Amino acid sequence: MNVIVLPTYNERENLRHALARIREVADGHGVQLHTIIVDDNSPDGTGALADELALEVADVSVLHRAGKEGLGRAYIAGFREALAMGAERIFEMDADLSHDASYLPHFLRLIDQGADLVLGSRYIKGGGVENWGLSRKIISRGGCLYAQTILGLPLHDLTGGFKCFRRRVLETIDLDAIGTAGYGFQIEMTYRAYKLGFKVVELPIIFVDRKVGESKMSNDIVLEAMTGVWKLRFSKVPARP
Repeated sequence: MNVIVLPTYNERENLRHALARIREVADGHGVQLHTIIVDDNSPDGTGALADELALEVADVSVLHRAGKEGLGRAYIAGFREALAMGAERIFEMDADLSHDASYLPHFLRLIDQGADLVLGSRYIKGGGVENWGLSRKIISRGGCLYAQTILGLPLHDLTGGFKCFRRRVLETIDLDAIGTAGYGFQIEMTYRAYKLGFKVVELPIIFVDRKVGESKMSNDIVLEAMTGVWKLRFSKVPARP
């Protein structure tokens, strides 16, 4: 079973289109893709729309949370739900249409070829970003290089949020020990998987900036990611045997 965890906070304008695109790709490739929408009590009514869509669209379920606690907490809640459903391959994916669903079969192909974690990478050959200004590009690329250098990882895109985990990775990582809630969560999950000896590979993707709604990026999120990298570097994260 393949499950997409789709966290939402004020994504009412994007959600229907995102699910339609996932369904189009799933049907076109004969792939079963169940989507769990994890809504953090969005004030714009995203949660109510999600419930409506779950009744209309096959393979969609909704997990409602009491409030906004950060991207990482939403993903962990979705991961636990996916594992309880028996999912063997679990995706992270944004609901704002910045992650192109056409890549989903390619993630699954790499998992079938032996990868334990596949990262959608903007910063390897064939990858890239569209509709970003220079400052956003510098912050994103610089953040990846910063984390890569401090943590000593041979991976190029550590802050991206388009991923696919094999079940055993999420079962092995101590999800209760995850200390980051914002975008630093992406770095921490990849670092822990790598340190545990899982095979991590990168898939080139083109990331397209959202056209509708507001980015969730903030100075606090950037600061958490910067300091979180150092905490990871000197913490007792389980290492590969």
